[in-house]
Formats: sequence, C-alpha cells, structure tokens
Amino acid sequence: MSAIIKIKNLSKKFKDLTAVNKINLAINKGEIFGLLGPNGAGKTTTISMLSTLLKPSSGTAVVNGYDIGKHPAKVRDSMGVVFQDSVVDSDLTAYDNLDFHARLYKIPNDLKEKRIKEVIELVNLSEYLKKPVETFSGGMKRRLEIARGFLHHPKVLFLDEPTLGLDPQTRRHIWDYILQLRKRENITIVLTTHYLEEADFLCDRIAIIDHGKIIVLGEPGQLKNRLRGDVIKIKLSRINVNIVKMLKRIKAKKLDIVNNEISIVTKNAESKIAGIVDILKRSNHSKIESIFIHKPTLEDVFLYYTGKEIR
Repeated sequence: MSAIIKIKNLSKKFKDLTAVNKINLAINKGEIFGLLGPNGAGKTTTISMLSTLLKPSSGTAVVNGYDIGKHPAKVRDSMGVVFQDSVVDSDLTAYDNLDFHARLYKIPNDLKEKRIKEVIELVNLSEYLKKPVETFSGGMKRRLEIARGFLHHPKVLFLDEPTLGLDPQTRRHIWDYILQLRKRENITIVLTTHYLEEADFLCDRIAIIDHGKIIVLGEPGQLKNRLRGDVIKIKLSRINVNIVKMLKRIKAKKLDIVNNEISIVTKNAESKIAGIVDILKRSNHSKIESIFIHKPTLEDVFLYYTGKEIR
C-alpha cells in the first residue's frame, strides 16, 4: 500500500519546550490513522505542521507528493482540516458557510451546488441547510465542519479532536459519519484524539504519542495482542511500599500502580488471583475495594508502554 503522508525526523520547539521530537511515520492512502495521546502530547502541533500552519523546527514531511516546506500551497490544495475549536461562522447559514468555502477553493459554479448537496446529505443536515448556524447544537456544528472540510475533494482530511466536548450519543454519530465519509469519498483521514474508545473504533492504525514522541505504532488489535496475557485490575483503599514489594514476587509481564489502582499484565491470570488476594490480606494495611480480570484494552496498552494512565 502506498504512503500518502511521509514524515521524516519532524520536530517542533517553542523556546525550551520540545512539542514534537523527531517523529518518523508513513500514513497509507485510504486509511483512517489516529494520533492517540493525552493533552499536550504533541498531536495538534503535528497536525499543524502537516497542514502548513506551523513551520517545523527541523525535519520534513510530504503530503500527497508535496513537501510541506517547499510546496505549502500544493499541500493545502490536497487537504481539508477540521480544527479542534469551531471556526464556522454562526451568523451565516449552513449553505453560506459551505458556499464561502467553495469559493475559496475555486470550485466551479456548475459543480458547487451539486457538491454542497452531496456533503450536506452525508452528514444528515439537508433540512438545516438554509438555517442560521447560531441555532445549531454543538454536534450539528461539528458535522457541518466535517462537511466543509471535504467539500473540495481533498486527498487527506485532518480531524483534530473531532468529538471533543460532545456527549456520548453525538460522539457515536460522528464516528458513523467519519466511516461513511471514508467509504464514499475514498479519502485518507488523520485524526487526533485522547478518547481511547474512539481510536479503537475508528482507526485502522494508531500511533500512541506522548511528550512529543511516538511510543508505539500499529493496528489497535495488534497492540492489544502484544501484551500477550490478561490484565488484572485491583483497587485498594491505600497502597504502601510493602504491598508493592510483595506483589512484585508474582511472575508478571508488567506491574503498574496509578493512584490506588494496581494493573498487572500476566498470563494465566485466573490461577494467580488467589495468591494475589492472599498477599493483600497478609499486608493488613489495605482493603480490597475491587478486583477483576479483562482482556487488554487500548487503555492497558497505553499504561503498559508509558507507565501511566492517559491524562
């Protein structure tokens, strides 16, 4: 599969802060690719460089065959962007917002009306086309922004935290629209998110990014399978040094402690529960509030590779 985005040693510094630190990445044509990480990880800065809004401090990237430093105008012609913050004009109607965007990209008049009709139908806003955007809910505005982002037939669509601040039901609807969009438009979608379930549901591949570095890369299922075991989660009333020392005697691939919760990645988890409970009872300093076993999730993958929960 050919790569439509190629990133080589891309970095961005703001004075003493390194927001993106020498990342290397190839994103394939037609895939939904996710940059997964906490706030401040470098996701938006990466998108901003790829979309030519920020100049890299070093390194480079190629989008749809065009170097972001040498041919920024060609890159912008090749892409659409849905920013983290809303940028639709609330004083205009949905149609006016799309019409203005079409004019910016010089879409011919004979194609403009047809294209506006197509994109507004895809995000299920046809009956609101002539309504003022100020009357729209947050989810409707987000759908309009997504429609505007791919109005001009871009090869790549960047979605920066596309469902940030939306309620769970609206978020799920946005996911469905994104999947329909990829299928109908044959477009490459690059999204940033800190919602683990969003990355798991939507993305063909993800890169977990933290402190400006890519920690691990792969398909969600592959990343979960890499843990090769089950995850035991134990919540205690409190944790002391002796409990940690005793638990480390258990044969496990990884043991992490966040607040008063212990996460243990291990094979044959069921056979180790009794021994773990016995250790905790012998400590006499803590009460077990909950204990359960589950198959690895992306949250467990993030904890496994970074040693902390997603912020």
